[in-house]
Amino acid sequence: MGAATYVYVSSAEDGDIGLYTLQPDGKLQPGARFAAATPVMPMAVSPDKRYLVAAVRSKPYSALSYGIERATGALKPLGSAPLAESFPYIKFDKTGRYLLGASYGGHLVSVNPVGADGRIGEPMQVIPTARNAHAIWLDNTNRFVFVPHLGSDQVFQFVFDQKTGQLTANTPPLLQLKAGTGPRHLVTSPDNRFVYLLNELTATVTTLSLDQKTGLLSELASVALLPAESKLTPGAPRPSPGRNVDNDIWASDLHLTPNGQLLYAAERTTSSIGAFRVDGATGKLTYLASTPTEKQPRGFRIDPTGGFMVVSGEKSDTISSYSIDPASGALKLIGRYPTGKGSNWVEIVSFD
Repeated sequence: MGAATYVYVSSAEDGDIGLYTLQPDGKLQPGARFAAATPVMPMAVSPDKRYLVAAVRSKPYSALSYGIERATGALKPLGSAPLAESFPYIKFDKTGRYLLGASYGGHLVSVNPVGADGRIGEPMQVIPTARNAHAIWLDNTNRFVFVPHLGSDQVFQFVFDQKTGQLTANTPPLLQLKAGTGPRHLVTSPDNRFVYLLNELTATVTTLSLDQKTGLLSELASVALLPAESKLTPGAPRPSPGRNVDNDIWASDLHLTPNGQLLYAAERTTSSIGAFRVDGATGKLTYLASTPTEKQPRGFRIDPTGGFMVVSGEKSDTISSYSIDPASGALKLIGRYPTGKGSNWVEIVSFD
């Protein structure tokens, strides 16, 4: 069986998931669309690449499970399971036996068991946290869990027991960050020494050091992802009734290349992707450049080779693929391809 790389894009307003095949030259071949529900948003792929789970953010809140057909990339519906709340972010643990979720509106995190057949079980643990939990992330050892909270400017720190799936608060239970920054998404360096935190309301990326023994984070430095000449001003947690948000900073997503040498982050008001060089020894980020992209980019992904990026935009009827220059970090547009309405989350699955 030949190698294949599949791209999945969830479209919230159409309530489906689009399949694309990533060609060796970075072009995308659009394929079938698979029914989900409205609005389908975050997705997660199991560590063994056999299953994809998508979260539906309307009542009854649910997780839809699909089997991934290795030969074609097709999604086979396996069933649905209840989620504790509306989740903007879901994540498998590294054993694939648990699905973790964070709820922005419910101010909580939860754990659902995952069966060997890819089906999700009922929530087994629901933990109230703080305002606007926006993501949930595991370190590379699967022992520590971090949850950025946009509304309280905190990152909650948990210890994870992969045998039982239980989360317990670490000591201290949270890292307090600067007021008004709006912590949103996280990624971990390949060597597990650093965690990079995207701040939605200030469009900055903060480097945090991760203590390997205790699983505790400490703040090192922050760098802006918008060019110095940007006229945007710090945003506010949404929804913000009565507030004109036309000039508000509104950062969305961040990802590292697999080798950890380049980091990219998206900003929705300017519809752009900012690039950084990463110093592997110190974790320091150096801003490189910003590239215009799909309108209101909420999600993007870098393929496992580190050579290509796929970006979706919530207000765009296309998705874009780019080549990544490993030396300069520059993004070069390869092509734009049709997508559904409200495209927001991208997953890439590669089979050797």
